[in-house]
Amino acid sequence: MRLILVRHGQSVWNAERLLQGQADISLSTLGRAQARSLSATIQAFKPERILASDLERTRETARLLGYPDHETVAELREIDVGDWTGQPIDVLRASDTGAFAEWRAGTYTPPGGESWDRFRKRTTAVVSGLRQTAAERILLVAHGGVIRALLQGLLDLSPQRIVPVSPASMTVLRLGPPNGAADARLEVFNYTPGLPQFDAPD
Repeated sequence: MRLILVRHGQSVWNAERLLQGQADISLSTLGRAQARSLSATIQAFKPERILASDLERTRETARLLGYPDHETVAELREIDVGDWTGQPIDVLRASDTGAFAEWRAGTYTPPGGESWDRFRKRTTAVVSGLRQTAAERILLVAHGGVIRALLQGLLDLSPQRIVPVSPASMTVLRLGPPNGAADARLEVFNYTPGLPQFDAPD
């Protein structure tokens, strides 16, 4: 099975560098253009199933990629950041407590938020269910945190060693038989038609 992971295009809050979590924020004008620019690449894979988080920024991205009839899966939502929702990322990062860096590493949960461990388990469970199907090419349109969580859950990559993927970027995993000798391999990471955004906001 080939798993094609796409982060949604830039949202309005991404552009303002505000932490979104599960807030239902729409794409920006740039985000829509980013999604359209990736569509030919994604369509060349000829995905047999298309799933998206149920938040509007991922659903709109899926539509702009050319898949208006995608399935929506609530378990593919971004991590819930609780009281940090809507807070400026640069302010959180500059905090003397270092909590933002710990959160990015998966070792801190904001007040009222979701733990990294729970987040990783719920997103990885989606893929575990997909592996029971006959589809060989599956597209998941989701969030940057979801992609990092899947890279940890499937490849054992620590979140603190994974940069935030660019808006409207593609990451591809090749999944072998469950518990096989080469269970999961990273084929593509953070691909965009132009230069990747190395300082992409979460």
